[in-house]
Amino acid sequence: MSAVALSQSLLLVGLGYWGSQRLVSDIGRSAHKANHDRTEDKVLAFLAKTESVVGALGDSPTLRPTGPSADQTAELLWTLLQQSPELDSTYVADDEGQMLMVLRYPAPAVRRISRGPSFTTETWEFKPPSSVQDDARHRYATTRIEARRSSYDPAQRSWYIGARKANGPVWTQPYVFAAAQELGVTYALPSRRTQADGASRTLVVAGDVSLGRLSEFVRLFSSSSGQGNSALLSASHQVLARSDVPGVVRQLMPAKDGVLGALSDHLLSDGAADGPPETSFSMAYGGRRYLVQTSRIPSTGWELVSWVPEDMLLGALQRAVLWGLLLAVLFLAATLLLSLRLSKLVTSPVENLSHIARRIGLLELDNLPREHSRVLEIQHLDQALDESARSLKAFSKFVPVDVINRLIAEGHALAPSGSPRRITVMFTDVEGFTSISESIPADVLVGLLTEYFNVAARVIAQHGGVIDKFIGDGIMVLWGAPADLQDAEYQACTAALQLHAEMAALNGRWRAQGLPEFRTRIGIHTGVVIAGVLGSNDRLAYTAFGDVINVASRIEGINKQLNTQTLVSEATFEALGGRLRTRRIEEDAELRGRQTRMVLYELLA
Repeated sequence: MSAVALSQSLLLVGLGYWGSQRLVSDIGRSAHKANHDRTEDKVLAFLAKTESVVGALGDSPTLRPTGPSADQTAELLWTLLQQSPELDSTYVADDEGQMLMVLRYPAPAVRRISRGPSFTTETWEFKPPSSVQDDARHRYATTRIEARRSSYDPAQRSWYIGARKANGPVWTQPYVFAAAQELGVTYALPSRRTQADGASRTLVVAGDVSLGRLSEFVRLFSSSSGQGNSALLSASHQVLARSDVPGVVRQLMPAKDGVLGALSDHLLSDGAADGPPETSFSMAYGGRRYLVQTSRIPSTGWELVSWVPEDMLLGALQRAVLWGLLLAVLFLAATLLLSLRLSKLVTSPVENLSHIARRIGLLELDNLPREHSRVLEIQHLDQALDESARSLKAFSKFVPVDVINRLIAEGHALAPSGSPRRITVMFTDVEGFTSISESIPADVLVGLLTEYFNVAARVIAQHGGVIDKFIGDGIMVLWGAPADLQDAEYQACTAALQLHAEMAALNGRWRAQGLPEFRTRIGIHTGVVIAGVLGSNDRLAYTAFGDVINVASRIEGINKQLNTQTLVSEATFEALGGRLRTRRIEEDAELRGRQTRMVLYELLA
């Protein structure tokens, strides 16, 4: 009942929060769009002023880069440049390589260019610095003149070629200005003139805007709006101007860092998708969510983007909504915790007992906890589970629990079954065990055997072997059953070597105590056997049988005749691939019960 009530309450709270967030988002988008539109209007006005100045120059009837009207043209260019802070320079050029330019940077000057057959002559008439406050005539006065040679050819510049090719006004792609050595863009348009002799002549009039100027403008406007940042991207998504990073753009490159980098990636992926691109969307970056507006500048192909954190626009309203949601959730959480606390008094003991029962089912019988409860039925269940665990723990001493767990994990039915399987079999035996058993008391013998079997079982388990059975003082071990084992032959042989090494240490301790030593003899063989759960309907065991088992036992037994400790069959030897030291027995061994002799190898340490 608590869960149903909680679910309904959370649904209502969630719907309310969703509706509030929708309202907050709509308000934020509207406010941000208004700021973006204002920025776009300013950028358009900025570009329009440049186009207006260059257009006015193109309409001047006396516009000439050289000749008698050149001084008048220079004054006109100078005047318009002083009245247009958006521009860095204005100029006019003809198709003969003659050019007249007025520039603001790197120093106020009039630059006259005359293209000759082999080089270009440049005459620079420097003007007073812009900081000088004087009348117009003194501000235009020439302070010094410099003449230079260069290879500059106006007719080969991108703005000139673009205007002539388009036969109309163009905005260039960003490039490095020759005079100011700064990145910028140029607006250029052709101006056709008819000379006195009736011949037609085309001039190209242009104005430069540096990216530094654009950056200052975008940064100034973004700071005045007080919210968010703006950036201008070229048609190829290179940064022209941005307000989120101080300084000016010195090198053209795509936006790769910060919010603008993530925004540019989104725009590129959106442009590659079908359908019209998004102009208004939201995105997450750096743990904050941003409202984004984009628009395209038609005359240049540039893209204006602006972004603002949602919390900056609507932080107070969002906090109020979140506080309301938090209080509702806290109230519901307190109700749920109280309900769960009451229910835990009953369900917790049952849950703990189910965990204990699950561990008993997996035969994990060590350190099982007891569950204490005031409920009588839970006490009875806890007592019954404890008695079952103690009985199973005693029973597990007589059955291979790890084998049972593997069979269950692999989905084998615990019923009589068997299938062919290639395995490696090991038989071990203690040399002279009968004499040892007759020479010491039974309790001492049991202690020695137990210690010996503990060492052997640990070594075998380390190398992936499964003990099939203990046969008196001997052990039958399987590698590759019931679960497949990679490189079973090598694992069996390394286990034999380690068992000899550890028994040498154990024998040393026994010898110091005056006890007899166990010299272990081992036989190993590899082949296909029938492995599975075998036995009667009421008593089963996992084992393997077949000729391979018999041969492995005979190989172990022939150690006595050959005075060796570890013998392996040829099949096992071939699988080793020379990784362990062996010695071939010169005479083929004759095994009891077999008509053919076998090639055997002694495994050396």
